[in-house]
Amino acid sequence: MVKNSLKRENPDQERKIAVLLEDLSLLEDYVHDLFTFYPLPVCFVSLSGIILESNPAFEEISNFNSQEIIGEKISKIFGKKEGNEIIRKTVLEGPIFGEEKTLFPNQKPPLIVQIFTKPREDEEGRVIGFFLGLFDVTKIKITEETLKKTQNKLLQFLEDLEIARKRAEEEKEKTFDIINNFADGILVFDEEKRLTLLNPKVEEFFRCRGQGLIGKTIWELSSSPYFSSLVDLLGREVREVSREELSFGENLVLEVTSVALKSGNKKTGNLIILHDVTREKTVEKLKTEFVSLSAHQLRTPLSAIKWTLKMLLEGDLGEITPEQREYLEKTYQSNERMINLINDLLNVTRIEEGRYIFTLSPTNLEKIVENFLVFYKDEIKKKNLSVDFSKEKIPVLNLDQEKISLAIQNLLENAIKYTLPGGKIKIFLGQKEGNIFFSIQDSGIGIPESQKERVFTKFFRGANAIRIETEGSGLGLFITKNIIEAHGGKIWFESKEGKGSTFSFTLPIKP
Repeated sequence: MVKNSLKRENPDQERKIAVLLEDLSLLEDYVHDLFTFYPLPVCFVSLSGIILESNPAFEEISNFNSQEIIGEKISKIFGKKEGNEIIRKTVLEGPIFGEEKTLFPNQKPPLIVQIFTKPREDEEGRVIGFFLGLFDVTKIKITEETLKKTQNKLLQFLEDLEIARKRAEEEKEKTFDIINNFADGILVFDEEKRLTLLNPKVEEFFRCRGQGLIGKTIWELSSSPYFSSLVDLLGREVREVSREELSFGENLVLEVTSVALKSGNKKTGNLIILHDVTREKTVEKLKTEFVSLSAHQLRTPLSAIKWTLKMLLEGDLGEITPEQREYLEKTYQSNERMINLINDLLNVTRIEEGRYIFTLSPTNLEKIVENFLVFYKDEIKKKNLSVDFSKEKIPVLNLDQEKISLAIQNLLENAIKYTLPGGKIKIFLGQKEGNIFFSIQDSGIGIPESQKERVFTKFFRGANAIRIETEGSGLGLFITKNIIEAHGGKIWFESKEGKGSTFSFTLPIKP
């Protein structure tokens, strides 16, 4: 009975064993498939560090195929020192989790990897090897490094930006301090002609408070009595002007300059500078009055001296010796020069007071030129000068004959005086572009390049002119310029030192 029972149980055990073996085979296949298709690099390593088996991912990262890598020590891909250190730590200390190492693939640049190890033990618990898994963090490290560099650069940029901002704030404060303490008045208008800035000096000049004016257009500012004069000068469009005088009575005279503010080629507004010239104008007026008074006071005794000397020279007071005549003639000439200087000074004071042109009458310019050529005939002959007077038919103009004669005389006299003996003078009188045109060209000493800007200023005489002719007031060309401009004309010159000069002027032809 027992024997039969055993016979029945054996077939059941055999089936169970067969099933277990089949399951074990399937499990082995599953593990192998899992190991093969696992996306992370994994290998089995012996206790001595020899690679026993590797998956495709491991072969890909190491750039060794299975035949090349299996049987080799892990030092082949980590280096001897690092390979031994991995074995030592795993065997003696246990698993390694995420420690970074440098991997040296076959014929490829080194990689940064995190390693993971798990010891393998036998039935008695002895370590017989370990699993080695790798995780490539090279790109992450590069990204981290890049991010770190970018972060550092960004931080540096932000630091630089903050420094630049602080500097800009400091410069802005300095600029505002300069503007607020500037001796001149400063106004700034934007491109819409609205006032954006004015300094305390403007408030002082115009007796106003700036807070209520900021943001107003220039036209809105014209309601103020002081601003209305400025608006009349600059206009609604805020035109550019240079050193234009604006008078608010005797107590305030401003010199106005307006310049465009630009960003690249685009106009962004206007800067207005108001320079107080009240003191200079007062001093200038006092000086003019003093010169005028002094000249008038000197003129009377000089005239008396002139007529006394003339009477002596003409023998009205008795016969004189040749020696006496020589001394008296020199005295008479010096007195004449003094009278001419006084006349020039009086002309200058009249010009500065704005009362120089008095009487306008029909004037024949051709006749004036011819009369002066006759007047200077002896001087021209004495210096052996060649004078050519070319003329066209021109209309008679309504001019101040006395003053225009003085202007022509000054130009002709300078040409004769500063042209060396044997030189040439060419005079032309005609019409050009609807105006009367006069020019006088000489082959004289010319004007130094460095002194040309001062030619029409008061008391100017060229350095080379002083060497040739020590006497002279330096007022002739200043007076001439003002005479021409008072008649609505223009005067200019061209000159080259040692070659000569050409002075020209135009006068409008008025009906």
